[in-house]
Amino acid sequence: MQTAFSGIATIWVVIGVGWLIAHLGLVNQPGRRLMAVLAFSVGSPALLFSLVAQASLDHLFSRTVIVSALAVVVAGAAYLLLARLVFRTNLPGTVVGFMASSYTNAANFGLPVALALLGDATWMAPILLMQVGIVMPACLAILDVAAARDQGRTLSLRRYLLLPFRNPITIGILLGLAVNLTGLALPADLMRPIDMIGAIAVPLMLLAFGVSLRLDPLPGRGEHNVEAWTTVALKIVLHPLAAWLIGRAFGLTGHELFAVAVLGALPAAQNVHVIATRYERAELLARDAVFWSTILSVGSLLTIAAWLG
Repeated sequence: MQTAFSGIATIWVVIGVGWLIAHLGLVNQPGRRLMAVLAFSVGSPALLFSLVAQASLDHLFSRTVIVSALAVVVAGAAYLLLARLVFRTNLPGTVVGFMASSYTNAANFGLPVALALLGDATWMAPILLMQVGIVMPACLAILDVAAARDQGRTLSLRRYLLLPFRNPITIGILLGLAVNLTGLALPADLMRPIDMIGAIAVPLMLLAFGVSLRLDPLPGRGEHNVEAWTTVALKIVLHPLAAWLIGRAFGLTGHELFAVAVLGALPAAQNVHVIATRYERAELLARDAVFWSTILSVGSLLTIAAWLG
């Protein structure tokens, strides 16, 4: 448990540095957007390429991944229904809200939590692969299409189909997948700069998040307040509950059932806020959902640990 709290503390220290540099006037709103663009277009593609290229794809076909994927569908579908019937959110905002309610912080938050509560950080590998290989490319494709429509661009069917492959994150994922499937061994001299560039992604995300906390309205004061709290409830309550129920239906017991519930209770990922900033859609909704779910997920995780651990 100490490892988990240490990991959480590290995240908040970096966020705090982002808040401080904004407070001191070292970074303004254009600077925050530059951080987000660099994290989205440079750091994240390199990080995800390295991750997918070296991952064990066998994890994608385990029962725990199927259960986790179905739990994502339940939490995301609940948000989509509310976005349609209650919040009347536009398409890009709906995509951001879907990710905020179902896209797990499986890396910089999930790894120390998995190590502390589950005793093995490799539990996060299949979740990361599912998210970066399926969920993120699909969401980015929708956002790219919506952005093209908003700009008044008429796209042919061919350009619609090719649009996702112009997204830097999708490109990084697909190149990593190609390297993995072909068994190509990349030289260390090539991987070192890729890993170095990838290492900037998470710090930039956290710093940009901290800058937003200082320069934008405080969490809980934005116009999307009710919607943000709804996504938080879906993420840290419905998501783990759905994972537990689906896991039981699939015959999971003991540590496996505990694991899928823990994975579902992790907070929304910081890159949801980066994506919202990159596309300039529902930024405060994403920021508030990430902020509150990161804080409140600790209580959700401890409850699950006491109940199932």
